[in-house]
Amino acid sequence: MAGVASLNTVSLSAPSSPAPAGHGRLLVPAAAAGARRFPSLRAARRRVVAARALDADDEWGKEPGEGATAVAEEEVPAVSEVAGLKQKLKAALYGTERGLRASSETRAEVVELITQLEARNPTPAPTEALTLLNGKWILAYTSFSQLFPLLGSGTLQALVKVDEISQTIDSENFAVQNCIKFSGPLASSSVSTNAKFEIRSPKRVQIKFDEGIIGTPQLTDSIVLPEKFEFFGQNIDLTPLNGIFTSIENAASSVAKTISGQPPLKIPISSDKAESWLLTTYLDDELRISRADGSSIFVLFKEGSTLLI
Repeated sequence: MAGVASLNTVSLSAPSSPAPAGHGRLLVPAAAAGARRFPSLRAARRRVVAARALDADDEWGKEPGEGATAVAEEEVPAVSEVAGLKQKLKAALYGTERGLRASSETRAEVVELITQLEARNPTPAPTEALTLLNGKWILAYTSFSQLFPLLGSGTLQALVKVDEISQTIDSENFAVQNCIKFSGPLASSSVSTNAKFEIRSPKRVQIKFDEGIIGTPQLTDSIVLPEKFEFFGQNIDLTPLNGIFTSIENAASSVAKTISGQPPLKIPISSDKAESWLLTTYLDDELRISRADGSSIFVLFKEGSTLLI
């Protein structure tokens, strides 16, 4: 036992003076001396995982973008979900005449879809993405019931048809134009307002109207006359009247050219109350959702978007 104790003392303690090689201590191979005598289980697992990864890769290594596959797969469902919500919104708006004829149930469905889209807004700071805001936007839906109070009358609606309501944003000049195009049996025209806007927050702009424009009426210069007309069960031949209607058509064409050559009527707006604010809560390259005074909601599709088809 004394010999063993002496051996342990020599092998674990450094000698006080140089000694000949192989005398008085144990010789340990260099590889063994440099290695960790008690590797942890975690380190061992790391080596196994690393070895499996090396075996899975070929001699050229991973393909470009291979590591981002998992992230891309997570983003695809989100994108497809937004696209699905936009298609549902488009279907819900069909036949509502920009919301003016929407039932209470349809309005509730539209509000629910809008809320879901706003929660997935890809542009959290719309006023910092002016290139997306720029351009012409077609109104598809609004909860602002007073937009056309007169057109709620069945008599006037039969005479005047609203063809388009749009908003054009010029981000370079911080200008915006709201335009309403309508047509009747004999003419078509437009009413628009010009305004300037100021950025007040990442989502909100302040709009000040400075001019109203009444477009020059474009008279109908072509009258289409049917060949036959049914009256009390009898077919009446209108061919003999072609000459008369040709004369009327020529006169209408002359009047249309005269009126169409006149400039539009511009009306300055100087009232301090001609201001409003607009909060954009959803924005991408084809859909814009905004909220304004009185909790009004506006849904607009970008001109040329597939949502308009």
